[in-house]
Amino acid sequence: MKQIMQFRSLVFTGFILIATMLNVSAQQAKKTKVFLFAGQSNMDGRGDASMLTEEDLNGLSFAQKRIQFYYKGSVQNTKNPLIMDGVLNVTDPWQFVKEKFRLKKCFGPELFFGINLSKAYPNQNFVFIKRSQGGTSLYGAWNPEWSIAKAKLINEENKPKLFNDFIETADEQLSKLPPGSYELAGMIWVQGESDSGNKYGALPSETYGENIRKLIQKVRVHYNAPELPFLMLNVGSKKVVKGMKEAVKSLPNVTLVEKSNDPLNDNYTPTYTHFWNGKPACHYNYIGMKKIGELFFDSYKSNYPKFIE
Repeated sequence: MKQIMQFRSLVFTGFILIATMLNVSAQQAKKTKVFLFAGQSNMDGRGDASMLTEEDLNGLSFAQKRIQFYYKGSVQNTKNPLIMDGVLNVTDPWQFVKEKFRLKKCFGPELFFGINLSKAYPNQNFVFIKRSQGGTSLYGAWNPEWSIAKAKLINEENKPKLFNDFIETADEQLSKLPPGSYELAGMIWVQGESDSGNKYGALPSETYGENIRKLIQKVRVHYNAPELPFLMLNVGSKKVVKGMKEAVKSLPNVTLVEKSNDPLNDNYTPTYTHFWNGKPACHYNYIGMKKIGELFFDSYKSNYPKFIE
């Protein structure tokens, strides 16, 4: 009887060891999930990092163990871009940003998207790659079918070809990861204001839907990811947002993330109210940018969990 019990104990221990080894092997085989971020100044982000609460900072500390972050930001008339290459973190921005928004450090939508993402998937590793430049249009600098005529129409002939630079930046960072160790999980887009209005005529806003569809499709083709989730914020004029909605209807796995200017709504995203050089500073403040990051996460978690789970 004693020998039978010992035998059963050994068999049970063996099962436990095998299960543990399989679990460790599965964790080691789990691929890093990559998110791409692109857009203009609200993708750069102007949220005041000094207002981050203790809870926010604890969440960021947790996320930093799981999320690597590469960010290339540029502004007009600046030769050297702002580069961040490390763990997910707040930004030490250009001096004019510090003066205009009365802050020392700031953050974009990736911060609270990442904080919430890491809480939801604590055993998963991520890479975030962001490329942005304020005051740039989809019709001109970001156009995946860039031409000098389009760039000149919107006075962006001296700005970089941002779609190409975005792809080159992402490719360079992905090349640093071991082959087969990662999967693209989604792209987040915050842009639309520079294509709004009639300053440069009607074409930028009227063709926004066509241009955003081309951008989505070219990213997916380039990365051989035909179902790659693409989430964008409803910013810009009615014509621009209409174009975004057309993309949602015509392409799979494209989501428009709805924000609100109404303080009574749950998706309220307030902006700065002070003036700078005689004009409203605009842009999303701490509360607004935090909410945008959370809205992106909620939308992603609701619509695309299969790309991570």
